[in-house]
Amino acid sequence: MSLHRLQRGDGDLRVRKWRGAVRTRLPKAAGPLLTLVPPSGYFPDFLTPSGEDLDEQLDLVCHTERLALRRDLATLARSRRPTPWARDLGDANPAALGALTRAVRSYHRAAIEPVWNDVVACFDRQRARQARILLTEGVDGLLRGLSPAMRWKAPVLEVDYPVHHDLHLDGRGLLLIPSYFCWRTGVTLVENDRVPVLVHPIEEHVPETVHPGHGSALATLLGHTRAAVLETIEGGGRTSDVARRAGISMSSASQHATVLREAGLVLSTREGNTVRHHLTQLGSALLRKNL
Repeated sequence: MSLHRLQRGDGDLRVRKWRGAVRTRLPKAAGPLLTLVPPSGYFPDFLTPSGEDLDEQLDLVCHTERLALRRDLATLARSRRPTPWARDLGDANPAALGALTRAVRSYHRAAIEPVWNDVVACFDRQRARQARILLTEGVDGLLRGLSPAMRWKAPVLEVDYPVHHDLHLDGRGLLLIPSYFCWRTGVTLVENDRVPVLVHPIEEHVPETVHPGHGSALATLLGHTRAAVLETIEGGGRTSDVARRAGISMSSASQHATVLREAGLVLSTREGNTVRHHLTQLGSALLRKNL
């Protein structure tokens, strides 16, 4: 996921700062990874083993069955012409696997280690939030609040995705993985032959619409997230629009909009199955004063 963010221009303020720093220090040894992970779309499933730490994960990668290597690289070849090194990797060539190991370690030192404490802290806070939602609202509440790009319509979870892909659980569980570098929508593996996985964005990334020097007094008064929600409602929008612009969940956007409405800052009207929000005169005046 971080390789996607590194090669693209998207992501929140925190990720954009990270990308600028990594691009100045990325070693050449990490280059082979960029041939396996394009800026968007499919990347090989064998790059995401479920080990406990980097050493164990790299060991699992290096012992990937040749059939799985060839299958994943053949899928990648549909959208990206394979390099000679990638073809050697598909044959489980020891030299190619060694180059992959060095590439991962080099990339990890340059891109992941410097922000690892922040990654873990964000993950822990997200997991705690989701645990509270699960306890109070159950599985329905948890799935409803994952992301504006994911819609829970029991018994189906719809996810905005670049390709049509149906994942049938068939009685298996679904492993939810909050990701620091996941952006906008969820991601799953092509081959979910063991434990089905859904990677989804961590909610608390700094919204793109919030400027670094913006509205310190307003943020102090309302809190940073609620101030961001008030700003995103300027010009009007549905709850899903507010959630997407502010980088928070639908349930969180709805809760903040309710508080702002009760304070007389927002007017909400129902349109069919959706709710559209607008600033009141008081809300507009408060926002203008603090911009």
